Amino acid sequence: MRIHLALPMLLATGLLAACTSLQPDPGAAGRAGAAAGACQADAVAWAVGQPANENEEVLARVWRESSAGLVRPIAPGQAVTRDFRRDRLNIHIDRSNVITAIDCG
Repeated sequence: MRIHLALPMLLATGLLAACTSLQPDPGAAGRAGAAAGACQADAVAWAVGQPANENEEVLARVWRESSAGLVRPIAPGQAVTRDFRRDRLNIHIDRSNVITAIDCG
């Protein structure tokens, strides 16, 4: 009988843990006046036309310099959500693995 009660409690605990959100590090605000984790696409406009190879650290540098909390590479024809997130940087990549556009959302 105890096993039947323990399983639902364990599942409920896991669901509650999944609902918690991580807060950005307050010291992570890149530039003056920028909120921690807020995307700044203008700061990484230099990356348009660059290869999006992970080996070259381009994507890592774009992530650091944009102050974004999340980075979402988007391939041609890839389905993406339409929700707006001020902490997400979208990196549009063409079939040749070259960055064609960068925006927030």
